[in-house]
Amino acid sequence: MRAARLTLICHAATSATRSAAFPLDEPIERIGAAKARALAGALRRPDRAWTSPAARAAQTAQALGLAATPDAALRDCDYGHWAGCRLDALEAAEPEAVARWLSDPAAAPHGGESIVDLVRRIGAWLDVRSREPGHTIAVTHAAIIRAALVHALQAGPRSFWRIDIAPLARVTLSGGAGLWRVQGIEAAGGRRSATERGG
Repeated sequence: MRAARLTLICHAATSATRSAAFPLDEPIERIGAAKARALAGALRRPDRAWTSPAARAAQTAQALGLAATPDAALRDCDYGHWAGCRLDALEAAEPEAVARWLSDPAAAPHGGESIVDLVRRIGAWLDVRSREPGHTIAVTHAAIIRAALVHALQAGPRSFWRIDIAPLARVTLSGGAGLWRVQGIEAAGGRRSATERGG
């Protein structure tokens, strides 16, 4: 049986991405859509494709030429009443709450989902995918990909904050039976990580 291979793709840039705001469900920007269409030719045809139900992920999947099925497990982190707010504005209005959120992965001062809960949700999704042979592509959100890396590396949830995922970045995992290894990380412009280069 073929091993499982999973490519996680972050959705294209939105107005929230550009302004460092917690997202609502903004559409992708025109330049982001164009970059996604340019990336489409570099993707190998998958055995299956999934997308977050958010418009920005579905639009990215379409621009990538993927016939992707929405999966609620790939939805973005629930930021509660912070959704739609800029981070700098929240740091001024709720400095203690933001500091707690950034230092305690079990905290959810916004009334939404904690990082611990997010990693647990995505870990359960990854455990299911690890038993599916062949190549899967999932178009989702930066927070989801960060949580997937935390789970795959069996790292502590505090490491979530040490991972940056840019729009259209790709992370490839391989494995099976609930175990994953990081095969490569690639930025939208095609720059590969040291791991993927063999460095």
